[in-house]
Amino acid sequence: MGKRNAFYAQSGGVTSVINASACAVIEACRANSDKIGTLYAGQNGILGALHEQLIDTSLESSAAISALKHSPGGAFGSCRYKMKNIHDSDAEYQRLIEVFKAHDIGYFFYNGGGDSADTCLKVSQISDQMGYQIQAIHIPKTIDNDLPLTDCSPGFGSVAKYVAVSTREASLDIASMCASSTKIFILEVMGRHAGWIAAAGGLAAEKAGDPPHIIIFPEIPFSREQFIAKVEQTVKDKGYCVVVASEGASYADGALISGSMHKDAFGHQQLGGVAPTLASMVKHSLGYKYHYALADYLQRSARHIASKTDVEQAYAVGRAAVEKALEGKRAIMVTIERNSGNEYSWSLGEAPLTEVANREKMMPRSFITEDGFGITQEARDYMQPLIMGEDYPPYKNGVPEYAQLKNCLIAKKLDTVFSEA
Repeated sequence: MGKRNAFYAQSGGVTSVINASACAVIEACRANSDKIGTLYAGQNGILGALHEQLIDTSLESSAAISALKHSPGGAFGSCRYKMKNIHDSDAEYQRLIEVFKAHDIGYFFYNGGGDSADTCLKVSQISDQMGYQIQAIHIPKTIDNDLPLTDCSPGFGSVAKYVAVSTREASLDIASMCASSTKIFILEVMGRHAGWIAAAGGLAAEKAGDPPHIIIFPEIPFSREQFIAKVEQTVKDKGYCVVVASEGASYADGALISGSMHKDAFGHQQLGGVAPTLASMVKHSLGYKYHYALADYLQRSARHIASKTDVEQAYAVGRAAVEKALEGKRAIMVTIERNSGNEYSWSLGEAPLTEVANREKMMPRSFITEDGFGITQEARDYMQPLIMGEDYPPYKNGVPEYAQLKNCLIAKKLDTVFSEA
């Protein structure tokens, strides 16, 4: 069929290393310019394809693209947009094919989590149904570490490192003040259904009894009575108590400890507010002075303290996506495989999107201590290698210097416009 163009886009919540994957995709396409034409990046994820808002990455310098490897955020814009089921509405899919045909796009690289895997799978399916060949490859990304069939998800190692470092540093602050002031510190972290990020707070401890003293997981039903009792005993024993809590923590009946009634475009309930809720429980039950913090966007954008392992894996999966597409692979996700042996090492594999899309990988119960408030050695052995190594960005005038792209949109070829309604 000759040389065809490619499409790359970022989807869902971004990470501090998703641009490393973007860097790899662009560099790999350039290295294979005899097989792949122009790589277009979708402005704001799949919406860029639907609205025919395509960024010409060939206009960016090699230096600018290389700088993506150490830059946080989403260089081309991301989105939370869930494609409808093709049986319910084929308008979106007809539009995608129109845009792809107009710009001779034959390679589709979608960088995101579980919902993004679903989008990538649907694009591959319409390729067959509508008779237009597309090599659709999913590039894994999620700080939640909940993608199945991969040892870990690019983005998790860096947020885990940030949470572990922040927990240790804040713990030293509270320990300094607890005799006459604050005795409770609560750090709220992301994690809708899976407690991987909260678990990472446990890496702050060097020995038994070190903070964090309590970790609240979505996988463990929350008991106010057990929580308060644990806090009280910890303060008696240590003089203070440090808590890391997942935003998705809930009671045995499934009710969230805290959450709004609003939902995002993927249908997920808006979360947040666990830390102040827990702090209020402690204040009313025990009267202790407290402080709390919401890691929020800081945890997923902290490129200055990214895990070197995570950066390397994020780059590797992006490069492999292009290589696998050129091998004729489609409807797959690039996976990270943990090799056997005493020393941590990893390699790359692949998994069919039919077994990835809309599925979540939870924390194994064996990773959580019997009382439900900590991590086991098994969990530590799994997570520790993922936060190893530093990969500092260059600094200028005392702050990190990140990539600045032109992000030039190409001229539209279609007269019609797409309506999200």
